[in-house]
Amino acid sequence: MTRFLELQPSVFESCFGVRPFMVRHHLTKHALFNLPRILELARRLPERSVEYNAGDVPLTLDPSHTPRTGLSVEKTIRRISECQSWMVLKNIEQDPAYANLLDECLAQVHGLSAHLTPGMRDREAFIFLSSPGSLTPYHMDPEQNFLLQIRGEKTIHVFDPADRTVLSQQEIERFCSGAHRNLVFREEYQNRAEEFVLTPGRGVHVPVLAPHWVRNGPEVSISFSITFQTNLSLRNRHVHAFNAGLRRLGLAPAPAGRSALADRIKQFAFRAKDRTARVFQRAD
Repeated sequence: MTRFLELQPSVFESCFGVRPFMVRHHLTKHALFNLPRILELARRLPERSVEYNAGDVPLTLDPSHTPRTGLSVEKTIRRISECQSWMVLKNIEQDPAYANLLDECLAQVHGLSAHLTPGMRDREAFIFLSSPGSLTPYHMDPEQNFLLQIRGEKTIHVFDPADRTVLSQQEIERFCSGAHRNLVFREEYQNRAEEFVLTPGRGVHVPVLAPHWVRNGPEVSISFSITFQTNLSLRNRHVHAFNAGLRRLGLAPAPAGRSALADRIKQFAFRAKDRTARVFQRAD
């Protein structure tokens, strides 16, 4: 099996899932990331798996006001160098070739992550394609992520997911309950960010729920994102969602991670509630 990633065990051990860190990779010349192949993939993916919009946006973006370009998916990809757009192809593991590549990359990650936080699951992959100078708004994601730069240059600003002066408990709970990924950015946050310049062959680990924003460089950018959940990240997500419900009742629940026993009880209650809701939906 080809080893596409260069991961330093000591850095991985101390930082994974807690803070961002740089990695190197050997994917820049992989045939799956040339534009004709990406266009072919976009044509085959279901409509729900392709998201794109104008790339000239503010750091704080109301998702209901996301600007469109009026271009088709195909024209966006063909004219990406000039059309001021941002695009993501989601769940590209639906295509067997990309699924194999995802598995090969995550096999290397799993070799280092399994003893730290077992239960790698919900493996997903994404391709980001963006025009020169485009911006990805301030947001957070629900997975452990390795963002690998294939072409062009971008700068990513990553914030500590445990810093409650930047990311409140209520924001986490709303997101884990189904709110949009976009967050409200304030200028005073910026000096708390870690900044990483990604060039071809370099990447960064973005921990689950770590707020971040991205500015593309002067060329077309192509990035490959490999993500997954663990038993712990999934449990925390369920606990955050359950806590949101308790908070709506006027309670002040303990955050995830404060008590392992309480977290297990909350996860059990969340799953039971979710199963009950699905039963009633089917009955309707």
